[in-house]
Amino acid sequence: MGNVFSVSISSMDIAGCCDCTAARANYICRLAENQVTLRTELQKLRELKNDVNRKVDLAERQQMKRLDQVQGWLSRVEAMETEVGQLIGDGAETIEEKRLRGCCHPKHCISSYTLGKKVVRKLQDMATLMSEGRNFEVVADIVPPAPVEEIPGRPTVGLESTFDKVWRSLEEEHVGMIGLYGLGGVGKTTLLTQTNNHFLKTSHNFDVVIWVVVSKTPNLGRVQNEIWEKVGFCDDRWKSKSRHEKAKDIWRALSKKRFVMLLDDMWEQMDLLEVGIPPPDQQNKSKLIFTTRSQDLCGQMGAHKKIQVKSLAWKDSWDLFKKYVGKDALNSDPEISELAEMVAKECCGLPLAIITVGRAMASKVTPQDWKHAIRVLQTCASNFPGMGHRVYPLLKYSYDSLPSKIVQSCFLYCSLFSEDFFIVKELLIYQWICEGFLDEFDDTDGARNQGFNIISTLVHACLLEESSDTKLVKFHDVVRDMALWITSEMGEMKGKFLVQTSASLTQAPDLVKWTTTERISLVDNRIEKLTGSPTCPNLSTLRLDLNSDLQMISNGFFQFMPNLRVLSLSNTKIVELPSDISNLVSLQYLDLSHTEIKKLPIEMKNLVQLKILILCSSKVSSIPRGLISSLLMLQAVGMYNCGLYDQVAEGGVESYGMESLVEELESLKYLTHLCVTIASASLFKRFLSSRKLPSCTLAICLKMFKGSSSLNLSSLENMKHLYGLRMEDLDSLREIKFDWAGKGKETVGYSSLNPKVECFHGLGEVAINRCQMLKNLTWLIFAPNLLYLTIGQCDEMEEVIGKGVEDGGNLSPFTKLIRLELNGLPQLKNVYRNPLPFLYLDRIEVVGCPKLKKLPLNSNSANQGRVVMVGEQEWWNELEWEDEATLTTFLPSFKAI
Repeated sequence: MGNVFSVSISSMDIAGCCDCTAARANYICRLAENQVTLRTELQKLRELKNDVNRKVDLAERQQMKRLDQVQGWLSRVEAMETEVGQLIGDGAETIEEKRLRGCCHPKHCISSYTLGKKVVRKLQDMATLMSEGRNFEVVADIVPPAPVEEIPGRPTVGLESTFDKVWRSLEEEHVGMIGLYGLGGVGKTTLLTQTNNHFLKTSHNFDVVIWVVVSKTPNLGRVQNEIWEKVGFCDDRWKSKSRHEKAKDIWRALSKKRFVMLLDDMWEQMDLLEVGIPPPDQQNKSKLIFTTRSQDLCGQMGAHKKIQVKSLAWKDSWDLFKKYVGKDALNSDPEISELAEMVAKECCGLPLAIITVGRAMASKVTPQDWKHAIRVLQTCASNFPGMGHRVYPLLKYSYDSLPSKIVQSCFLYCSLFSEDFFIVKELLIYQWICEGFLDEFDDTDGARNQGFNIISTLVHACLLEESSDTKLVKFHDVVRDMALWITSEMGEMKGKFLVQTSASLTQAPDLVKWTTTERISLVDNRIEKLTGSPTCPNLSTLRLDLNSDLQMISNGFFQFMPNLRVLSLSNTKIVELPSDISNLVSLQYLDLSHTEIKKLPIEMKNLVQLKILILCSSKVSSIPRGLISSLLMLQAVGMYNCGLYDQVAEGGVESYGMESLVEELESLKYLTHLCVTIASASLFKRFLSSRKLPSCTLAICLKMFKGSSSLNLSSLENMKHLYGLRMEDLDSLREIKFDWAGKGKETVGYSSLNPKVECFHGLGEVAINRCQMLKNLTWLIFAPNLLYLTIGQCDEMEEVIGKGVEDGGNLSPFTKLIRLELNGLPQLKNVYRNPLPFLYLDRIEVVGCPKLKKLPLNSNSANQGRVVMVGEQEWWNELEWEDEATLTTFLPSFKAI
């Protein structure tokens, strides 16, 4: 048939169509029901998400990192929440449309079908997400540590050059271990922090940088745990291991890495192998840097390089202080800027003190506040906010770590000296001996050696500072304040020290305060007289030096001081000693140097325990016969440049000559140290003939030799301990001769002498004054350790080191010279003909030397120009230089007078 076709449909096809139609109908018919289910399931999904998030937060607070699959699931859940929320909104609109138009409206059927299908699929997707979320047994994992972790720290002000030195040392292949040492609060930890953080800013070849705080009471187990956290997994299983097992694990891990180990705040030697740290060397190319307050510890640890972290220079101190005070306070009154500088200077470059004081002054906006602060810091700094609670306790750790009570007592004794005062080591040790601190040894040499060892201990603990002149030490002012804080507030020491130095006192403190005191220091005041009879049964040291107005001590003042051992009256205007000085039967140390005393009283014969008598530069011109020889315990006598020698020309001292005094000195069994002036050639000959005195001589002044045209310095050969040599008023002296090994040599021809002759190897100070005929001092080539050289008023002096010496081998004089002073030398043309290194020179002073046109300097001399040069402007303008670089180096150093 045309246009007729037939279709065969099976029953299965019909059933499939029905099912499909039914499913599609369900999308429409069950839309409302599915919408309710959708809301319910969304709420369940949100609850599960919150549960997972809580687990993640808890893990992340434990420094763990969420798993990527967890983060992905959370992201999908958030997307699902947005999509389902949209469907729920669309469903509400569709259902409302059905209510208005009826369920059979064609447009409604299409939209309901489309929406219903989406809802069903979202229900299926949510079911999948719920299943995944319920299966998370672990949501986070331990984070592998970063190779370098930033350490919070304050900016480094003034430590840039030290940091550069540390970083350069890290780059040196032969340097594996670096020790940073310095006073507490000076910036060692800040410097180590900067070193750690610098690895984050620069490329390097290290696998890991590890920071560990060791602390004063080190716990090696804790140190091992902190190291392992950077190279392993520090779980309970690890923590339960023995220290030896941990060390092996750390060793195996670090041996596979090139590491930098930063150990902060070390107080005692640490066995690296016991911890498990492979010692850094050129093979493993690893590095270790540690901080400590002890220079000795640097040696004990085997540091390849020791770097001292020093107090800040003034400019850096001021910048740091301004940073913490703030502009508001500094600009609040025109007067405050100058006062603020005075406050900052009281901190003496110690960053911890600068920051503490700066913060305390940040709110002070009146000059009165700042003046009060200056007063408190100068008189009782422990009362200043933060000093007694923060700064001093931190510094006291160093004191507490000193090896013995003896060393601690010696340290506290140094606080009796005034601020910024350089202390002569030898005199300090004598005072310690006389105080009884060093009675472990019966012999003087043993006690002295113990004293030097204690000084070394204090220097290496950064509690004393050694000057460029190794004979001197000084206190950092803040450390001294800490020592005074200990003596005034700490336990058994409380009330035993009375220290009021540089306080402008015009009279002594109330004598009642003296009753229980053991040590009193009133140094550098304006006290005019001392009267009364203080009862001081426990007083052992009384320091009155540098009271330039003190003229009188009344009789009876020393009457009740039976245990006084050390008495210093130096640099006062005292004219005479009271007769009751005879009551000081325990006195062992008496310093009368630089006083106006002209006669020693015969009552001093009672001072039978006296060990040290210092008369240097005093006016003493009369000593009773037999007084010196009666002081049988004398070990050291200083008569350098005292008034005795003004009387020599008149025939003697107290009706007997200087030769008799020499005989009395020879009779002193325990005499080991002598400083003396010799004022005639005959007496010099007599002195040199003594078997005892030359070997005891530390310093000698040769003056007023009438008619002596030459001097043979080989005669000083037996003065093995000679440190100071002065020649004064030797008007006739033309030449200085030597006669080593029987061969006479004058001041010319030194090139043929062996510069290694040890005749003056201990000589540290030389002063030549008013020796009008001398033309040079070439013999100084035999003083390689000379520190101070002064030449003045020598009209014929042409050269310091004569010509021709340069040809005599590898001579380099003055390598250790600290100070050179040339004054009133009208004919002087040369110091030395070639440039010299002057490694330690800090000052050159030239006055009245018009013919000196060139100094022995080049651009590498005197530590690259870090030296003060003083002279007349006209002389400076005409000075000739080795080259332009030398002029550029030294130009900023000059100060015109």
